[in-house]
Amino acid sequence: MAEMIQYYGTGRRKSSVARVFLRPGSGKFTINGRAFEEYFVTEQQRVAARKVLALTETGAAFDVLATVKGGGINGQADAVKMGTARALVEFNAELRPTLKAQGLMTRDSRMKERKKYGQKGARARFQFSKR
Repeated sequence: MAEMIQYYGTGRRKSSVARVFLRPGSGKFTINGRAFEEYFVTEQQRVAARKVLALTETGAAFDVLATVKGGGINGQADAVKMGTARALVEFNAELRPTLKAQGLMTRDSRMKERKKYGQKGARARFQFSKR
C-alpha cells in the first residue's frame, strides 16, 4: 500500500488544541468530521481559520482535516490557524519568514487568570463595608 502524504501541525489557543493534517487535494476543509461552514458559524471565525491558506495562496492545493477540542469556538478557530501554519512550514520551510512576520507561528500565551481565595474572582473583590 502506498504511503499517504500528509503534513501535521498542532495549534493551541487558550484551552483549545487543534490537530491539523494537510493532504494534497482540492481545498476541502473538514473540522471534527463536519463541514467548515457548519462548524465555524461566524465570518470572523472562518476568516481566522483560513487566514494562513489565504496568505500563502495554497487554499486550493490542500485538503485540511482538523480535530479540535477544548475551549470555545473562537479559541478553536485560532488553534486551527496556528496548526495550519505549522503544517505548512513542515511542507515548505521557505514559508516560515512570511508566516512569522504575520505572527502566525507564535503561540498566544494569554490564559484565563485563576480565581483567588477570599475574593469573588481573579481580580474582583467582595464588597467592602466599613459599618
